[in-house]
Order: sequence, then C-alpha cells, then structure tokens
Amino acid sequence: MPSNIKLLEFYGEECPHCKKMDSLVDRLEKETGVKVEKYEIWHNGQNAKMMEQYDKSFCGGVPFFYNVDSNKWICGEADYEELKNWAT
Repeated sequence: MPSNIKLLEFYGEECPHCKKMDSLVDRLEKETGVKVEKYEIWHNGQNAKMMEQYDKSFCGGVPFFYNVDSNKWICGEADYEELKNWAT
C-alpha cells in the first residue's frame, strides 16, 4: 500500500461525530499503514482556512476527510469500509 497518499481529516475538538471516527481512523492507520493528518478547526483559524481550501462547499462541517491524491472526500461519520475505500 503506498504510504505517500496524502489523507486529511478536519475535526472539532468537542465534536461527538469526530470522536466516533477516532477509533476507525486508528484502525485504518494500523491495518493499512497509511497516515491521516489531523487538523482541529474549531479552535484553530489557520486550520479552518485550510479546510475551506479543500472543502469547496462539499461538506461545510466536521468531520471532513479529504484524499488529496484522489480528490475523494467523506462528509460526517462513515463506516470502516467507506473510510478504507476513501483512503486507498
């Protein structure tokens, strides 16, 4: 599995949906060897601006997952298979 894929997750610190995705992201990283770069946007304006560059009105909320290489995104909670398909 290529480890050079750029995967981004934008989340909010207190976001319950984001917290539910944490274990799935951890599992994805362990099982596939990919790394998901995580950016908190509710308390970090710079990260929020970065999310706007990738979001392009696809989602408008968190969690927002973006695969820079494939231009695929996930808006909100997803199951493990959907997350894995997004990442690979």
